[in-house]
Amino acid sequence: MPADDALPLPLYSAAQVRDLDARLIAAGTPGFELMRRAAHAAWRALRRRWPQSGEVTVLAGAGNNGGDGYLIAELAQRAGWGVRVLALGAPEQLAGDAALARDAALAAGVAIEAWGEGAALRGVLVDALLGTGFQGELRPAYAAAALAINASGLPVLAVDIPTGLCADSGRVADQAVRADLTVTFIGLKLGLFTGAAPDWIGELQFDDLQADAQLVAQQPFTALRLAGTAVPLLPPRARTAHKGGFGHVLVIGGDRGFGGAALLAAESALRAGAGLVSLATRGEHLAASLARLPEVMCQATESTYQLVELCRRADLLVVGPGLGQQAWGRSLLSAALASGRAQVWDADALNLLAAGAVELPADSVITPHPGEAARLLGSSSAEVQADRPAAALALARKYQAVVVLKGAGSLVAAPDGRLLLCDRGHPAMAGAGLGDVLAGLIGALRGQGLDAFDAAALGVWLHATAGQRLGVQGRGLAASDLIPTIRQLLQEHCPCL
Repeated sequence: MPADDALPLPLYSAAQVRDLDARLIAAGTPGFELMRRAAHAAWRALRRRWPQSGEVTVLAGAGNNGGDGYLIAELAQRAGWGVRVLALGAPEQLAGDAALARDAALAAGVAIEAWGEGAALRGVLVDALLGTGFQGELRPAYAAAALAINASGLPVLAVDIPTGLCADSGRVADQAVRADLTVTFIGLKLGLFTGAAPDWIGELQFDDLQADAQLVAQQPFTALRLAGTAVPLLPPRARTAHKGGFGHVLVIGGDRGFGGAALLAAESALRAGAGLVSLATRGEHLAASLARLPEVMCQATESTYQLVELCRRADLLVVGPGLGQQAWGRSLLSAALASGRAQVWDADALNLLAAGAVELPADSVITPHPGEAARLLGSSSAEVQADRPAAALALARKYQAVVVLKGAGSLVAAPDGRLLLCDRGHPAMAGAGLGDVLAGLIGALRGQGLDAFDAAALGVWLHATAGQRLGVQGRGLAASDLIPTIRQLLQEHCPCL
């Protein structure tokens, strides 16, 4: 699903969207009118995507999501398409707006049949089974319908959210509908953008159903999307600027066999605009550093005594890339902890934190992937991925730090409950070293004056957008490929002059 900065920024929980829906009704827009607008929006999207199909099968549930489906069937019937509704639950037992929608479909001549596992599926399939209220696992009939939809090979439009996808967390049930197109309404649901959701929603379209903008603006939300129109920015530089004004970043890492990680972080910090960059690493890596990055002050560091002076001169520490978990890495991490400097922790620094070997200093940023997040929380990767927003916020509270939970739909969480989501990126980014680049980037942004939360937000957006821009070239994206593109994006969004 390509990111689209034209989408709204707020992301809501299911309960928040239901509350917004109720407020719109209370303000004078009847619920059935909102349902009809949703049906028209979905029908327009269906016709644009599959204009030549001429046939629709609507699978309708027993609630308001099913009501949307009945009205879509009515519109298709009046347009001369072949239409039928396969109903899960007795249509005669529908109530409220959903009953009105069923009656409208019947009045238009729509054929309504009971769903059965042998039912033939034809044309475009409309998933109007369950809406945003889904939690847990599907009941057997709904699971069987989802399985049949996916096995059909036919195009699928999901109304508001695919059945079996949790609107709050992005968790996917054991059986869930895999859509080609999802049309969602009123407010964007957080669960559409994280966890496994991007593989299940297909193309995402949004319609606000002509909701009153002022009323929508008053509605609380759970998170905000990171978009190029709203990311934090570095200020322009004065013409009299000098290197001392943009932070001295010290990267600490690169045990034997892992020198490349520390070099990537240092290069990323350098190219992202840090005034000075130093690297504390094993002596074996000194020659490679000087050959690759002569601008970086590389210090062969074998003891905490050597590191203390380097920390004293630095403004910001990036700790963990290639650090290892042996005595050398543990001793350097302890020295970094004692320095009193603001820090970004990644990789083995997080593994040592999870093992209880150290405590995280104040005013830190941590950048775990799901496996590291699970160790930090004492849970499993599957549990983290099942509710990524909750995991990110739990980490932020536990460690009183800004957290970047990496992965599809990367999240930035603060201890005060602020939550950002980045829906950019590309599958070509699934490779080694990209986290090291991100850690160095966040360090450079902090060194240039951004606070922990804003540096993490801008860093995540730059990193993911660079990956998305380069990912169109296909597989084989190397972590170092991102660095020149990140520099270009910084200039586009935060011009130096």
